[in-house]
Parts: sequence; structure tokens; C-alpha cells
Amino acid sequence: MSFLILFVSVLIVFAIGLLLGLIIASASHFLAVRKEARIEQIGEILPGANCGACGYAGCAAYAEAIILEGAPANKCTSLTAEGLAKIAEITGQETAAAGEPEKAFIACHALPFASEALSFEYNGLADCTSRALFYKGAKKCKYGCLGGGSCMDVCPVRAIYREKSGRVVIDRKKCISCRKCLSVCPMNIIQMIPESADYAVACSHPGKGVQTKQDCGVGCLGCSLCTKKSPDGGFFMDGFLAKIDYNKKGSRNEAVEKCPSHCIVSLK
Repeated sequence: MSFLILFVSVLIVFAIGLLLGLIIASASHFLAVRKEARIEQIGEILPGANCGACGYAGCAAYAEAIILEGAPANKCTSLTAEGLAKIAEITGQETAAAGEPEKAFIACHALPFASEALSFEYNGLADCTSRALFYKGAKKCKYGCLGGGSCMDVCPVRAIYREKSGRVVIDRKKCISCRKCLSVCPMNIIQMIPESADYAVACSHPGKGVQTKQDCGVGCLGCSLCTKKSPDGGFFMDGFLAKIDYNKKGSRNEAVEKCPSHCIVSLK
């Protein structure tokens, strides 16, 4: 008799559980908030890196903001003109195309751990911020890459890597222009350079040539030879440091060939 009661009790509990499960399943189906189809379409167009450069938590949140809040689509630094055009077609909004994409570049060509470039031995935390807090790093040059790799850690697409020599470089083809690396570089030597740029000055030392040569053998010497050899190439002097105006489209080849410290490097 007790077994029958137990069996019936279990059967009743099972039936109640099954009924409640069916009720919950039905409610979730009929009461579910349908996701706007356009949000999913835009989500497929966005790069999916979730870098946060647009100001939103990720690509999904940004796609929702575009549809539900009318956020401009050109906040995504990684979107191509084609992607912007597709989003404009989906939303029916006039989306102003962004300018030419810019890619990150580390304006330093020195080896960060070369013994001849160090003024003391550093044994602290490896990240760049920690290195910079201690006399702006162990290098003689106080304007160059510290080599800690903090930029590598924050890059969402692993476009920044370390060469066998120890130099930290950026693969500009992989760079999505999120600018996260700029925010963690304590030396402020990462620059955004137009994607179509052919050359860049890989130096950030503002001092005179003699001092730059003492601190770093591959830095800009301030000789201004580049401005003379390639007058239409956009080279100009910012104090003792050569820079390039990328609005000028003239040839830069001769300046590159004649640069005595070879600090004008190819971006291609």
C-alpha cells in the first residue's frame, strides 16, 4: 500500500513538473521580444572585434544603438566605405563616409633591449607603464619604445607582435584602427598614419642630432636632408625631428635613400 502511495506521489510530481515546463516553454515562445532583423544584419557587417573604439561595449551593442538609438555608423574605425554604404542601405540614413582609414605605427626603430642602448639594468615589472615610472625606462633614449609589450596585450586582433630582435612592431594590414595601443603607451610614440602611406619616420626623439646619436644610433639626426632631397614628399622639420605631411603626394624615395640614420622606414 505504501509503495502505491509513493508511486502515485512521484507520478503527480512528474506530471506537475511536465505541465509547468510546457507552460514556461510556451510563455517564452509567445512572450519573447523579437530581435530587430536589421540589428542582426548590421552585426554581420561590423568587424566583430568588440574593440570598443566606437564607444559601445561591443559590436552587438553598437548595432543595437544604430537601429534603436540612431547612432551614426561611422563611429566604427574599422568599417570600410563599402560597409558604411551597406549600413546606410539597411537603415535608410545618409551615412557620411569617414576619411581615409588610419593605421597604427610605432615611431621608433631602435632595439629596446640592446645592451649598448641601456643606461642601467631593469628587473621590475615587464609592462611599459612600470618601466616608464622608473626614470622613464632603462634606455638611454627617453623617447623610444620600452619593449614591455603593453600594446601587444590590448590589441584585440593581435596585430602587434615582437620580432626575434626584440623590437615591437605593428602589422598594419591586421590593424583595425581601434587606437587601444595609443592609450597604453606611456611614451606616446604610437602614431596613426594614413593606410595608403608609403613611408614613416621611425623616431620620436626631439633633441639635437648629437644627443639623438648618443642616445640611439638609428634616430633622426635633424639634418633636414629629407626635406632637400624630396621637396615634394611632404617632409618638414618639427624642431630637430623630421616628420611627413601625408597630404603631399610627391615622391619620398630619394629622401629615404639619403637618410644617414636610415630612420625613414617603408610601410608597405
